[in-house]
Amino acid sequence: MKGFDLSAILGNPDYVSMLLHGIEMTFIIAIGSWLLAMTLAVLLLALRFSPGGIGNAIVTAYVSYHRNVPTLVQLVLWYFGIFTLMPSGIASWLVNHNAETIFAVIGLGLCQAAYFSEDLRSGLRSISPGQMEAARALGHGYISAMRYVMIPQGVRNALPPLINHTVSLFKNSSLAIVVGASELTHAVKEIENVTFRTFESYLIGTVLYLFFSLLIMAGGAYLSWRVDHARGIRS
Repeated sequence: MKGFDLSAILGNPDYVSMLLHGIEMTFIIAIGSWLLAMTLAVLLLALRFSPGGIGNAIVTAYVSYHRNVPTLVQLVLWYFGIFTLMPSGIASWLVNHNAETIFAVIGLGLCQAAYFSEDLRSGLRSISPGQMEAARALGHGYISAMRYVMIPQGVRNALPPLINHTVSLFKNSSLAIVVGASELTHAVKEIENVTFRTFESYLIGTVLYLFFSLLIMAGGAYLSWRVDHARGIRS
């Protein structure tokens, strides 16, 4: 019976290289998904607050779908469903350019955009309606007022939930293993398959996820402190 021995993994350069590659791919997926999600969230927010009820209905349907269908199911739908319906030329290009990672970014980004948009919406709703009226009185159009007045304040108000959902997005990057993306969980599983050291392999993965999640939370706490400090100086 094998005894507990972390050095059997951490002392092997090949396994360490696999872990480092997994960490790199995890951050590529997480950062790519975050950028896509935040971009879409801002667009969804502008659409929700646009005049008329059509935009609000579209955004409500989008948010309802992505918040009520499991993220894992969405990833599987994109990679094993939508991918197979694409023209052969596009599919071939994706296969040659790491399709697993691309679809992981798309699936996670589209899903997380629903949460980010709701966070930003809550941040905007906490702003006095007089801010928009003042911006329009100063000559701003709707888009200009949203861009320069409302959204910056809304983002500041929404920082705490945005940080929490950013951590959730980082952790959900592990779901990309179901589409074959070579992220950290995939690397840990491959090491466990070779070494048969299940506890040590998943312990290392657990510690790494915990470390990076806490690091993101610490960065978010520092950012929130800087924003609050800047507010105090201006006031």
